[in-house]
Amino acid sequence: MSHIVISHNTNKNSHKMSQTLISFILISFTIFVFSTEVESSSRARMYVDSQCKSTRYPDTCVQTLLPYVSKRGLPSPQLQAQISLATCLLTARFTKSYVRMVANKLNETDNTGNNEAVQECLDHIDDGVKQITQSFKELQRIGKDGDEKFMWHESNVQTWVSAALTGVTSCFDGILGNGISESEKALVQARILKVKQLASNSLALFTRFTTRYRASHWIKVP
Repeated sequence: MSHIVISHNTNKNSHKMSQTLISFILISFTIFVFSTEVESSSRARMYVDSQCKSTRYPDTCVQTLLPYVSKRGLPSPQLQAQISLATCLLTARFTKSYVRMVANKLNETDNTGNNEAVQECLDHIDDGVKQITQSFKELQRIGKDGDEKFMWHESNVQTWVSAALTGVTSCFDGILGNGISESEKALVQARILKVKQLASNSLALFTRFTTRYRASHWIKVP
């Protein structure tokens, strides 16, 4: 009987050891996967940080590009500029809708001076939306119709994005002086500032792309 009891305890201890070993392996594997993901995420953030150093608003740049990082790395410089422009365009469209709503509210009042300021801001944003749309389409054409048209595309994008940036900056300054409610003014300013930052970063990322493109395709600066 004594021999049977010892054997039974041994089997129980062996079973517990097996369960412990399996649990240890699972925990170790989970820690390894988590550590790898954290390390990968950290490397991606560092890489995006390095790409955004040339922009005036690096934090906004990182927020824009980081979601598009894959295991293969960051998109090409041309795609980075396209992502930034597309984000700027989407933000500008939402901002345009919001400013139009504010303008419509002011149309119901007799405060003509305030309405003119907001309406002028809306016109600037509307122009900016058109210019950024043109810039995005132009950027997509670079490299598709030969290097001889590179300078033409480059000049168009730079001109249109710069014009959009100037327009939204004027809009931002105009809103500062009108008499809409402080809370509404703060919301308008925040939205316009985001468009301004994205437009500025888009221009910087585009310049970075064109510099590399020129070098790799032996295109001389006139």
